[in-house]
Amino acid sequence: MIEKRQFYINGQWVNPAQANDHDVINPANEEPCAVISLGGQADTDAAVAAAKAAFPAWMATPPAQRIAMVAKLQKVYNARVEDMAQAISIEMGAPISMSRQQQAPCGTGHIAAFLEVVKTYEFEQPLGDGTDGAYIRKEPVGVAGLITPWNWPMNQVTLKVVAALVAGCTMVLKPSEESPLSAMVFAEMMDEAGFPAGVFNLVNGDGVGVGSQLTTHEDVDMISFTGSSRAGKLISKAAADTLKRVSLELGGKGANLIFADADEKAVKRGVLHCMNNSGQSCNAPTRMFVQRERYDQAVEEAAAAANSVQVGAPSEEGRHIGPVVNKMQFDKIQGLIQQGIDEGARLVAGGTGRPEGFNRGYYVKPTVFADVTNDMVIAREEIFGPVLSIIPFDTEEDGIAMANDTVYGLTDYLQTQDQARANRVGAALRAGMVEINGQSRGMGAPFGGMKQSGNGREGGHWGIEDFIEVKSISGYKPDAG
Repeated sequence: MIEKRQFYINGQWVNPAQANDHDVINPANEEPCAVISLGGQADTDAAVAAAKAAFPAWMATPPAQRIAMVAKLQKVYNARVEDMAQAISIEMGAPISMSRQQQAPCGTGHIAAFLEVVKTYEFEQPLGDGTDGAYIRKEPVGVAGLITPWNWPMNQVTLKVVAALVAGCTMVLKPSEESPLSAMVFAEMMDEAGFPAGVFNLVNGDGVGVGSQLTTHEDVDMISFTGSSRAGKLISKAAADTLKRVSLELGGKGANLIFADADEKAVKRGVLHCMNNSGQSCNAPTRMFVQRERYDQAVEEAAAAANSVQVGAPSEEGRHIGPVVNKMQFDKIQGLIQQGIDEGARLVAGGTGRPEGFNRGYYVKPTVFADVTNDMVIAREEIFGPVLSIIPFDTEEDGIAMANDTVYGLTDYLQTQDQARANRVGAALRAGMVEINGQSRGMGAPFGGMKQSGNGREGGHWGIEDFIEVKSISGYKPDAG
């Protein structure tokens, strides 16, 4: 049993003010794999106080020195990437090969991307030619509360922490209590890299506890949250009393528009993307809209692709998917699959219950529904499991209207060989991100959504600016020292 009861506050590993043990469950066998402590108000207050005390000096640290510290973190992370992969695999069930190839490398990738973009980021500059005396400074917003999810733990931790560090913010990180082990490894990395005491603090806890305490804390200037839209609404309301900035990256119900002229791998590509990480990605293309003349063929291809997806233990190497994160998530997914059946959607792959050969662990069958209508619950609610809904459409206008008929707006996808159509549809989709024909948007591209998928952007200079206040000064003479 792994024991990680301490928090990282003011440069030290400290015991919780009051014992409150929490078991971390291994989703592969439903057994505790670790124990952590859930923090209370005293722990949150101590972490925020440390961040507040460290803020003036860290803010005043020249950007070049802050960047040099992040470069040290990059070296430490690279040296311990296997430790990170193992932690993620144990805590949230990512197969170890996927954890090594996708989950853990998110951290190294985002650190490298921020180090690259900050080379040309201007923290101060004149307003513009011909405007005498006006000067713009980009300064850190202050103490940031960072609340991260369990599904891509290092992706979200590094997107928030590194951007905040570069901007000059100090911070308190509350990782998900479902996946805290990777964050504890990250805190060890921060300590080894030698960041000044109080710049980075970590307190484990749940949303009702530490999450709410950070959101309402008078000395926290900003909350950056990734999680469900339901929780994002609660955080926005709670943060309103102190008028703190709130940046939200929330749920999604990604549309994948497959036109009749799409390439032959388009359907399979969409299915595998949907199933990746056991379907536990907010940007998963979970609604597949297929132009009617290709619809029947696409249903057959999607069923075959889903049936080819293997399910296996996280400890085993290979290209399979693992379990979903916990019993609550497993039960929710099972209920929604049954609801899809009850609503009249045609089940063409998967279904309820565990896959063959599994009698324990939170494993879900890769599932595909055809003949779904856009008003069914499975087409409207974020399932967060390996479940795909296929819906036919006729014209380009119909496809766009159906894709946009959702409260979400995170990532949409489209597949067509007509570049003019790709341009038109990409511009018309109401989502923060659009991917065409399987082409990645690239490391450092802005990540974030519209509507109930949130606000703000992570990654690249947009991610840094989420943690920036803009100050305008007249009569400022930077060369005067």
